[in-house]
Amino acid sequence: MAEISSNNKRIAKNTLMLYIRMGLGMVVSLYTSRVVLQTLGVEDYGIYGVVGGVVAMFSFLNSTMAGATSRFLTFEMGKGDKERLKDTFSSALIIHVGIALLVFILAETVGLWFLNNKLVIPEGRMGAAHWVFQFSILATMVGITQVPYNATIIAHEKMDIYAYIELLHVFLKLGIVYLLVIGNFDKLILYALLTLVVNVIIAMIYRIYCIRHYEESKFRFIWKKDIFRPMLSFSGFNLFVNVSSMIHTQSIVFFINIFFGAVVNAASSITATVNGVLKGLGYNITAAARPNIIKCYALNKLDEMQNTMNNCLKISTIFMLMLAVPFYLEAPFIIQLWLGQVPKYVVPFIRISLIISCLSMINSVFKIGIDATGNLKLHSIFTIILSIMAMLSTYLLFRLGYDAQYAYIVDLSTFILTLIVNMFILKKQIREVCIHRMLCEILRIILIISISIPITIIPYTYLQSNIYRVIIVTMFSTISIGLLSYIIVINKNQRKYLNQLICRKLLRKI
Repeated sequence: MAEISSNNKRIAKNTLMLYIRMGLGMVVSLYTSRVVLQTLGVEDYGIYGVVGGVVAMFSFLNSTMAGATSRFLTFEMGKGDKERLKDTFSSALIIHVGIALLVFILAETVGLWFLNNKLVIPEGRMGAAHWVFQFSILATMVGITQVPYNATIIAHEKMDIYAYIELLHVFLKLGIVYLLVIGNFDKLILYALLTLVVNVIIAMIYRIYCIRHYEESKFRFIWKKDIFRPMLSFSGFNLFVNVSSMIHTQSIVFFINIFFGAVVNAASSITATVNGVLKGLGYNITAAARPNIIKCYALNKLDEMQNTMNNCLKISTIFMLMLAVPFYLEAPFIIQLWLGQVPKYVVPFIRISLIISCLSMINSVFKIGIDATGNLKLHSIFTIILSIMAMLSTYLLFRLGYDAQYAYIVDLSTFILTLIVNMFILKKQIREVCIHRMLCEILRIILIISISIPITIIPYTYLQSNIYRVIIVTMFSTISIGLLSYIIVINKNQRKYLNQLICRKLLRKI
């Protein structure tokens, strides 16, 4: 019991550190996005999003191995075999260097052809688009070889170090904005170059820290089939998952570009920024809980694993709802206040994406459980099928003349199906996991939504649209969801612990 309490405290501490990082990151990201949009203009901002998307299309290989690296490092750490852990890190780094070289080859051949022949780039901006493309390739290669070092820090559950370095990353982004504003050069090219420089600086800091503090991160060339084989097998199936993710996200970007042009791509890029910031806040909880869930599975502590998954599911979803509900209602005013100009489609894009973000909190917990087993076969097959269906449906709807927002409606429908499929796969692969308990948590969350939304709509309906209404709507949403969660979601023991914690804090102040 003491061990479980210690784990929960560690997860809470790690979550807090990640929230501090994300809170500042969110403020800076929203500010820098506004300045970048105003400095580059809607057209160049859209070009940056779609050209960078071409490179991102090939970096799915990195996402494939990132999941495998994180899972196997955490699993071996849970087992406590230090030599095996060293071999796993070095094997992962070798694989990631190979992936970086492969991405470089694909981007400079297939990607370059796609840029020149398929993308709709405004006249006179193709030269700048090529510079953005090359800088994006280099930044992607740096990120790919960085994965084992990031995974090591997360596996050690040193979220405070991760948070500090990412905070530095945030402030360096502010430096990018300053230099972009004062720079006397093509703004689009300068922005891509500065982004590359910042990525290199952050990567070097991570590597130096890991080499100094974690013995396993000192590279040594090895070739052990018993390590490479399971990692490549896991990543082989994970490849399907990340291909589907790439299809899901990039097909929207490319189809919107082909059918509607770069201006509507700006709305898509803004949506991705907002969605990434808000979703990142929710994922802090799952990121903090992930190492503990995988270590519990490695040690066959399945009851503790179930409890951690349940807590992670309800807490991450509740936090996301607190952010998503007021943002959904006040999206037009917030976007106007934030950007000064509101590109067409950005509000409906964001509203649909917020619903997807809330569902993704639930799905991410199912995915961690599936990852812990190391068996991704069923998950990969169903995910790629659903993603291909989504891509074809989006293309067909656009060909038939439907509006741009239908891409996000298709995405939402596909995500609901993915969530249901993952729930059944998790139960099949870990029979000890009680899906009924998880469904009960989901039903409680649905009950909270059905009560809190009508409460939040009251000030939204009767007050005039301004910053004061945004504040009041946010307060109504946060308080109603918080109180309902206290009554409906958390169990008796958690409620008792929370009451004692609050009393101790109040007594200390008195």
